[in-house]
Amino acid sequence: MVDTYTLGHVRALAGDRILEDRLISVVDGKIEEVRAHPAGFRADIDGRGMLCLPGLVDLHSDALAREYRPRPGAFLPIDLAMQAAEGNLLAAGVTTAFHAVAFQLKSAVGIPIGSPRAPDVHDAVNQYRDPRMDHRVLHRLDVRCRGGVQMFRERLGTGHIPLVSYEDHTPGQGQYRDRTVMERWLREAQHMDAKSAADHVDRLISEREEELPFRAETLAWLGDLAAAKSIRLMGHDPVTPQEIDELIERNASIAEFPTTLEAARHASMRGISTVAGAPNVLLGRSHSGNVSALELARAGVLDILASDYLPSSLLSAAFELARLGHSTLSAAIAMVTVNPAVAAGLHDRGVLEAGYRADMVLVADAHARPRVIQTLSAAA
Repeated sequence: MVDTYTLGHVRALAGDRILEDRLISVVDGKIEEVRAHPAGFRADIDGRGMLCLPGLVDLHSDALAREYRPRPGAFLPIDLAMQAAEGNLLAAGVTTAFHAVAFQLKSAVGIPIGSPRAPDVHDAVNQYRDPRMDHRVLHRLDVRCRGGVQMFRERLGTGHIPLVSYEDHTPGQGQYRDRTVMERWLREAQHMDAKSAADHVDRLISEREEELPFRAETLAWLGDLAAAKSIRLMGHDPVTPQEIDELIERNASIAEFPTTLEAARHASMRGISTVAGAPNVLLGRSHSGNVSALELARAGVLDILASDYLPSSLLSAAFELARLGHSTLSAAIAMVTVNPAVAAGLHDRGVLEAGYRADMVLVADAHARPRVIQTLSAAA
């Protein structure tokens, strides 16, 4: 592994400025210096005038899940899926990824999850050999699923301080407060007829009522863990300002995918980071009918972009926000670099400064869309 080198002739993003013709020295995987490229000096890597950005930090990536199950009924070995996901993430400029692992027995639409089980995926991520980037786990915890909560309990205390996103996808509230959105998904993705989809949603709502006491118990437990700094906690799909206040009472620090502008505004007012999906920016809307990420950006209440189901969307979405005038380029790039890093408690990456991890991405930005040319990771 090469962890000491020089990268020259790059345009380096520094704060709110782009510094021309820079030389970046890397020693033992950390940035030692960023300075003007001396005339006649030959760097180990010639950036050829490309834009150099910090490596992207993805707080919520479904890349691994999509590689593991590329189509219905087709399941790849988890180690092969890890390799494929890693390649896609690096190609998108991602150097730190939180793989979303569902600690639940059923999917978001109430369909039983088959192999691999969450603990197996958790172990595959944490035991992946010779990683070319920093792989971490986003523990997606269904607070009404007893089996999922137990699986998560068994993984506490292993590896890094867990990043946990608590969620409840029961139709009639949260992301699926319009139950017809889930019914449509069941018809299109699960090939149910209209009656079967409606009956399925009715059953999920009924089951949620039965598990409300357990949900309350789980949320109180997560709040205690977050207070003790045993986990970093996010709330998934908050709808109302009241839900943001409850999130704060549980010592959570991130509102992941707020579904309304009111919730995002309240989170911003209370000092809570907000996360939206990068695909939402490129589509110009939420595929679930919730608030648009563009609307959050226009209101100044968007802090972090996550790739969700599409790694290549991260960098393009940041540039799109700047192109549309909803953000400066430096502020938009911060949404995919330093902002998610700090929110996750990773204070050693996300900026091009001395002492930080040498996670960098070279970008050709002369085209309509930015193109990742090379990703340099301190983990490689």
